[in-house]
Amino acid sequence: MMQNPHDEVQQLRAEIAAAAARMVAQDGADYGSAKRKAARQILGESQANAKRDLLPDDAQVEEEVRLYHALFNADTQPARLFRLRTVALQVMEMLEQYQPHLTGAVLNGSAGEHDDIRLQVFADSAKDVEIFLLNQNLNIEISESDHFKGPRYEPVETVSFIWQKEGVHVELYEQDDLRGAKKQRAGDKPIRAGIAEVRALLTTSSQPDEEE
Repeated sequence: MMQNPHDEVQQLRAEIAAAAARMVAQDGADYGSAKRKAARQILGESQANAKRDLLPDDAQVEEEVRLYHALFNADTQPARLFRLRTVALQVMEMLEQYQPHLTGAVLNGSAGEHDDIRLQVFADSAKDVEIFLLNQNLNIEISESDHFKGPRYEPVETVSFIWQKEGVHVELYEQDDLRGAKKQRAGDKPIRAGIAEVRALLTTSSQPDEEE
């Protein structure tokens, strides 16, 4: 019996998502490049370029990352995630006046060995945040990140630094962006969390045992 074309597409998408998730978990690859590389491996160079509609969405890759950690990193990933969230809360408390929100893999629970902490702050002036961080004796680097509203909007300045030996990236948004940010969700999951929500995450999850 011939395979239903729809089922074949779903199967290929699942294979690409699983391969991409391995790259994310093992090498720290970003989702976009991991999906493209996985598609080339599974479909071949020409087919991958011609069939971009076969690429899975980020939510499917994220779920595969969770499955990967559950299968191969169950003894280390929970403690790693707890530490990243603890460090994130420290930075958020330092930046409290700028309405910091945690986002990305550290919030959604898929963070592993190679993940950094990603925060978004909402301030009257990006320069004020940069000066504040410099006054904390931090060595900062400035780059840009895509705006959470999509490609029609200008990229936002992003300040990166090391805190407690962990990489931290703080995206600098304007105050007016906060209203739109609060409306965003991924299904029934929040895309970002404020200080109170991150505290609750840590309170409701006990400290995992460190690997001996």
